[in-house]
Amino acid sequence: MLSRLHIIKKSRLAATASVLALTFGLGACGTEQVSETPGGTATDTTATTPVKLDLGGDVALTGAGASFPAPLFQSWFADLNKKYPNLRVNYQSVGSGAGVEQFTRGTVDFGASDVAMKDEEIQQVPQDKGVILLPVTAGGIVLAYNLPGVTELNLPRDLYVDIILGKVKTWNDPRMVAANPDANLPDQPIAWIHRSDGSGTTGVFTKHLAAISPEWKDKVGEGKTVDWPVGVGGKGNEGVTAQIKQTQGSMGYIEYGYAKQQNLSYAALENKAGKFVKYNDNSASQTLAAIQLPENLRAFVPDPEGDESYPIVSFSWILAYKNYADPVKAKAMEATIEYVLTEGQKISGELGYIPLPQAVVEKVAAAADQISPDYQISVSGSGSSASK
Repeated sequence: MLSRLHIIKKSRLAATASVLALTFGLGACGTEQVSETPGGTATDTTATTPVKLDLGGDVALTGAGASFPAPLFQSWFADLNKKYPNLRVNYQSVGSGAGVEQFTRGTVDFGASDVAMKDEEIQQVPQDKGVILLPVTAGGIVLAYNLPGVTELNLPRDLYVDIILGKVKTWNDPRMVAANPDANLPDQPIAWIHRSDGSGTTGVFTKHLAAISPEWKDKVGEGKTVDWPVGVGGKGNEGVTAQIKQTQGSMGYIEYGYAKQQNLSYAALENKAGKFVKYNDNSASQTLAAIQLPENLRAFVPDPEGDESYPIVSFSWILAYKNYADPVKAKAMEATIEYVLTEGQKISGELGYIPLPQAVVEKVAAAADQISPDYQISVSGSGSSASK
């Protein structure tokens, strides 16, 4: 177990007699509210005595963005409220594209994206606010499928690219059979399911496809939205997961946590070393540990090296402002980041995410310390590790 977090400034803490119930509100019209994790409610892992942060009263932060980390965020922010009853964090799972847009317009206190903001996007944020990109979790994208009786599936990299390009149309295509001689593959069309909204998951996935296929790079390219050659769309990881679950013969890309919670089958993918690797904690950690974060905390390896590396793993970022007009919200934001980097990392693996390596935790904490001069983040000895 990780050691209990000690807040450095004692003046922030005061005893409180009760725990207030967490409520999740909508911060913008037409957005989806995070109310539960796929497949059920996250386990309560905090046994911390409730305390009050020195915020001068109740404070609520609003955020919006990626659906990739939404189940983890829901659990984190519920537990955070149990620890600090006067701090609530409301998060809407609207997709990375919409999250970046709302963050840029200043209609939320923070955004979230599975693809780090580009320079041109950062320049659109008012200069007096500034931007800090904080990787707070990581995970893998899997190719999930609905094919009764087929529990194991190997997908060579040129094969899954050609499925998405529409060149391989049926499950019993000779190339599919050759890669899976022991599987009972039916003479049935492959129904490709993709994201319909602006998505960081799509950004990560298409960066990988462009890295391994010159044809994909030339014909389709990469980005939060692309013109898919084939298939039907679903909104959010939630929507794609639901489509796969209800459509026999389907395949689509989703964050691993959704496949885990919904018990969907997913394929072993051929990595750069030519090995078929199924997503698991070890393969994900091997990939993540090889990623070196630069000073701006933006990093992605679209086709990682290593025999045991899983080919599609990425960080997921919280987008914070350097300067908050309200110093109370600045302090609340840093307290949230501190919780995420310490106690929050302990439950990441349970929900299918990768706990951050300690070196990454320390870099993120140092960057986040810029937010409020009245709050100092403490993560030393937190014990976060990609291997846990």
